Amino acid sequence: MWLPTASPNTNGMIEIYGIPNCDTVSKSLKWLSAHHLPYAFHNYKTEALSHEKLLQWCNELGWQVLVNKQSTTWRQLSADAQQAVQNTTSAIELMRLHTSVIKRPVVEWPNGSLTVGFVEAEWQKKI
Repeated sequence: MWLPTASPNTNGMIEIYGIPNCDTVSKSLKWLSAHHLPYAFHNYKTEALSHEKLLQWCNELGWQVLVNKQSTTWRQLSADAQQAVQNTTSAIELMRLHTSVIKRPVVEWPNGSLTVGFVEAEWQKKI
């Protein structure tokens, strides 16, 4: 899923967020390496995502874009837990508790855009 936004990336480097055992994240990292693009990878299984970071993403993309309702993690939640996710606050709470429910990768590009997922044609436009 490709969703450009206008949030500045202050360090000038591609910041990629995900988990290393995700196929899409793996493809993304290989693609960046093959194009000799420097990036910083943030494994949100081992590096917790702050409330502020998730709030920023939700404000820019909407929590509905970030919460992967097709994921195994989502499907394993109780119906009550799923139904409790109704707004940004509840979505952030869920994403902090179950990081695997976040669509991936989330990429903060140096030009200020924020994307979710890997679409090679769109990434090619970024470089």
